[in-house]
Amino acid sequence: MLHHISLGVADILKAARFYDAALRPLGYIRVWEDIRPGEDDQAVGYGLPGGSDKLALKLRPHDASPPGPGFHLALAAPSRVSVEQFHAEAIAHGGIDNGGPGLRPHYGPHYFAAFVIDPDGHHIEAVINRPE
Repeated sequence: MLHHISLGVADILKAARFYDAALRPLGYIRVWEDIRPGEDDQAVGYGLPGGSDKLALKLRPHDASPPGPGFHLALAAPSRVSVEQFHAEAIAHGGIDNGGPGLRPHYGPHYFAAFVIDPDGHHIEAVINRPE
């Protein structure tokens, strides 16, 4: 259904460092960038290698704020180990723990996820929902 989603960020370089590290274990990479220090409308796009962006970060230094309560972005992970690595990298690069890696049986018997809050306050989840 979704083509891509964009998140506003206050500091494009800080946000890109965070997402470069946090998304790498999930298999997502920076597929394009438009970084021009000191200029407006900078952005970075992330997706699978050889593909288009599924997540874009847009520089909004004066009005970058996360969506309200209840919104979070859940990213597909290829394995439980990648969920653990996502969480570790996110925390090491300025994220805030919002639920460490583990099974969430209230979502299903195989739902393995980790939750973080990025440096701009966006709630991000990495999840795999299959037996391992």
